[in-house]
Amino acid sequence: MLPELMTKIPGPRSLALADELKRYECRNVTYMAEDWPVFWKRADGVNVWDEDGNRFIDLTAAFGVAGLGHGWSAAVMAEQSKHLIHGMGDVHPTALKVELCQLLSAMTFERWNEGVGKTTLSNSGFEAVETALKTAVMATGKAGLVSFKNGYHGLGYGALLGAGIEKFRRPFEGQLAPLRAQLNFPTDQYEMGVLDHQLKELNAEHVGALLVEPIQGRGGKVVPPDGFLAKLRAWCDANDAVLIYDEVYSGFNRTGKMFACDWEGVAPDIICLGKSLSGGYPISACVGKAAVMDAWPKSEGEALHTSTFLGNPVGCAMAVASLQAHATDQVQGEVEAKAELLREMLNQIKSPLIHEVRGRGLMLGMELRHTDDSAAGDVAGSVLVKMMQQGVFMLADGAEGNVLAFTPPFVINEEEMKYAMQRLQSALDR
Repeated sequence: MLPELMTKIPGPRSLALADELKRYECRNVTYMAEDWPVFWKRADGVNVWDEDGNRFIDLTAAFGVAGLGHGWSAAVMAEQSKHLIHGMGDVHPTALKVELCQLLSAMTFERWNEGVGKTTLSNSGFEAVETALKTAVMATGKAGLVSFKNGYHGLGYGALLGAGIEKFRRPFEGQLAPLRAQLNFPTDQYEMGVLDHQLKELNAEHVGALLVEPIQGRGGKVVPPDGFLAKLRAWCDANDAVLIYDEVYSGFNRTGKMFACDWEGVAPDIICLGKSLSGGYPISACVGKAAVMDAWPKSEGEALHTSTFLGNPVGCAMAVASLQAHATDQVQGEVEAKAELLREMLNQIKSPLIHEVRGRGLMLGMELRHTDDSAAGDVAGSVLVKMMQQGVFMLADGAEGNVLAFTPPFVINEEEMKYAMQRLQSALDR
């Protein structure tokens, strides 16, 4: 449905709630201004309603979580909640945990003809990344890490070891071990040559893990050239390092294939999954080759890596339903059709600020730059406000905040896309 705005945006209820939240929440968490934010109340499909009764179109899928649409798994959550809301996932598991781990294996390493995949579940994407980094140490005995500039892997301390967006890492540098080397994420064949040189210059003796997003998400929707993953695979094989794909954002049909790595057909040793894994419940997964995951010792009654909510039955039930839906040809076909239409519409928008439209599937970005080639993060920020005032939620990506992001729920229709693109053209014209 198209937006329906009943009040000025933000409305009076949102403004009042913002004043209250400022009193009680750490001021670093939620950005507050006279024109930001609105407070969400409910959502369905591609639409979100705020506390003032205004209806919006969501082009963010709530950080990519609602790929299948807002609220699609609510019935699954409600049904499971009748029976068991919380369990003891690493002591007395549920059958749902077995089913979820089987499905994750089938959709990853078994599908890639790499044998059984073994899983450690957790709550958030960064935890899956941290599990993968610990696994690499177990498998190789080497603590060093290679990652990429502008990569984003979450904000936990372990995940920050591989952070490629420095503003997130810099304040905590003194508490992080000096274990990493950072490479440039290539965008063309020339930069692939630079990467060759950087890989040759690495001191691989202490490197146990190479962490990479097959397509950078928060870093600006950057797609590397063909051959990128194969090059990393060869380097890891030659240097006894574990190849880790962070597909928390790009996984589950977001880029037009089940996983972004499927575009090149190069399997990792470990894949990190989250966001759309459940469609709305905090659950993530670190899935790896059996030989790699079996580097962990057999549990003797006390796990070396676990958490209270590991394998939560509600999260597992929703994730099982999500995986079954994502495995259908219908979902992938829907993403392909919508992605082609959205990209065509984005390419029709005209502005001297537009530097490039890029990405894959329904994971697209529009980079804005000023005429002096400086990043137009200031313009991107104002566009987000203008779009929200017209009933459309958007976010901006990139290290400098100058890449408008388009990651809508897959159920968005042509009329909703047209409405959003018309408002975007108007916002860029002002």
